[in-house]
Amino acid sequence: MPTAPLAGIRILEASALGPAAVTMPLVDLGAEVIKVEPPAGDYIREMTWPIVEGVSLMHLHINRGKRSITLDLRNEADLDVFRQLAAASDVVVEAMRPGGLARRGVGYEQLRELNPALVFCTISGYGMTGPYRDLPSHGIAYDVWAGIVSPQVNEEGFTYLPEHASMGIHAGPLFGALGIVAAVLRAKTTGEGGFVEIAQSDAAAAMDWYRSETWRAYERPESEVTGNKADGYERREPGTAGMVEGVRYQVYEAADGRHVLFMASEQAFWKNFCTALGRTELFDRWPGSRYADHARGNLELRRELRDIFATRTAAEWIDFGVEANVPIGPVNTPQTIADDPQFQDRFRWIPKERLGADELPTPLKFVGEELPVPTMAPTPGQHTDEVLHDVLGWDDARIAEVRSAGGLGAGTGTGAGGTSA
Repeated sequence: MPTAPLAGIRILEASALGPAAVTMPLVDLGAEVIKVEPPAGDYIREMTWPIVEGVSLMHLHINRGKRSITLDLRNEADLDVFRQLAAASDVVVEAMRPGGLARRGVGYEQLRELNPALVFCTISGYGMTGPYRDLPSHGIAYDVWAGIVSPQVNEEGFTYLPEHASMGIHAGPLFGALGIVAAVLRAKTTGEGGFVEIAQSDAAAAMDWYRSETWRAYERPESEVTGNKADGYERREPGTAGMVEGVRYQVYEAADGRHVLFMASEQAFWKNFCTALGRTELFDRWPGSRYADHARGNLELRRELRDIFATRTAAEWIDFGVEANVPIGPVNTPQTIADDPQFQDRFRWIPKERLGADELPTPLKFVGEELPVPTMAPTPGQHTDEVLHDVLGWDDARIAEVRSAGGLGAGTGTGAGGTSA
């Protein structure tokens, strides 16, 4: 088998909580990640739910495949160890409030003197600049900041956060990982490292570009920015808000109570649907425009389609879509998606026996290759001796000597302060 895509890339990560996800995609592709933790460990192990046999699923997932070393970065001996590890690494990641490592004397400017090809990445909530840079935050903050999630009001008049897919805490690490790979590629070519900075709030806004850019475009006069030809050039609400009145692009309930998403917005697909169904009169009456025609607001057609989709099960409609070349998609929930045959074909759960909880693998596939299967997320300092042996070539006697002098997290330091700002 070919070597894993990122085999040979070493990343030294000083992280706390969710931003540590920035290196998880790289671990899945074969990179070596050494997670530097304070003596008490990263308290991510106690955060959120579920707690699986005493450890949070969040830790088990985003720190899988990493090796853990405990260092108290308030201790000069441990700072020296950190510098030595950084000198032997391709990347240093600061996954916490930015500037914490610099305040300890191991920021980008200090470390690049030891390793000019070093790539330094800092990932945080609101980034290094702006009025919110020092504002404490957690994951959902970036979604509500970006306008992705709207507060709801319950029957008692209390506002609450509705269920939603988190954006910033997932997109931020992916953008960060992309930046790291790009910077490493350049460093391998030029010998010059670089400083990558990503805010999870920025990533949330970037992922929702379609809505924000549409509102921005609508600030221009309608003589310059209109809606679709199929809508008579009338402007719709941005993004999926403009789908509410859709008909040929809409969700319908099937005979078994499940739902399907009908997407025959192109005239050719709409014609395929009507012909295969034996209902060509529907096409003759409402042929629509060639592209992007959702038959918006056509309640008569919507009633017809509602009754038609109620005649077959969701699975039967999916088969119909394949046979007739009509875009019809299954509608799943996070609970039911694992039963979907497409999901089962594309994903193989990494079992709880391997990782402590059943987890999804990377969605990336290298055709003809098997990517490495990550190991279980580490306990605090689980690999301290192993890392010092492998990376710095220390023997047991030297490790014992440094530890007896209060280094390697053996001192009195506790809590997250060992690696935080």
